[in-house]
Amino acid sequence: PLDETLDDAMVLPKIKKNSDGLCHCMKASDFDDVSKEIFVTATSIFRCLIVSQAPFPENVAVETQLAKAAWHEACQIKGINVKLTPSGVKMLLTRTSQVHGELKTKMRSLTASFFGFRMSNSNNNRDLAESLKDGSVFAFKDWESKKGIYKTELLQLGINVMWFANRHDEGIIHHKYFNPMPVEVIALVLTTIECCIDEWLQGLKEDIKFTSATYGTVYHGHFGSLQRFNERTAPYKLLDKIRVNLHDMARCVEQCSFSK
Repeated sequence: PLDETLDDAMVLPKIKKNSDGLCHCMKASDFDDVSKEIFVTATSIFRCLIVSQAPFPENVAVETQLAKAAWHEACQIKGINVKLTPSGVKMLLTRTSQVHGELKTKMRSLTASFFGFRMSNSNNNRDLAESLKDGSVFAFKDWESKKGIYKTELLQLGINVMWFANRHDEGIIHHKYFNPMPVEVIALVLTTIECCIDEWLQGLKEDIKFTSATYGTVYHGHFGSLQRFNERTAPYKLLDKIRVNLHDMARCVEQCSFSK
């Protein structure tokens, strides 16, 4: 729990600047609130950095650098410096698996309804899952005719519900990390969709863990395919247009929802 480990992870600074630029000593009673506030902000930023830069980090060093960057930005936003200790880093790193799990949970029902998987249709489920995975045709807008690569509506739906569902979501609050939509985010959502499809390969839905060990290689495969697509279509800037459109449509959905 946050309350039990926070004192271990944070160090109270001696001074803080007011909005008028003057410094004043902080009281002991300020410690918990200030530390928690920075940790919450850093956590949100770290989750954005992970999905937009290294969804399946190669090693702990990469994750740690992102945790430090998130903490530094959180301190800048709050206008106060709080030292990040090893315990604080560990607390932030747990958010990597947390964001994986959250995305997988949200994509599971979306994927099932989008492609038409049904618990009472095991033979059709198996055939459908196999056909969707063949050549990753699930990434096409029309997977049967293989038209509209990386334009599947499911990709947009996943981005919308995960990062742009309302004005308090990370895609809105930390807008700069998603404009235009990073290739890493696109590859991550495609990997999650594939994991959800894999759960139907036996005909009946099963729970498959969405971890670096099980899907890190799959992610890098999708990321590599996106890079090759970008290289082959460079004169037309197709991937750049897809990235811009994914972001703009997500913002449009959020703004329309807020205006209702």
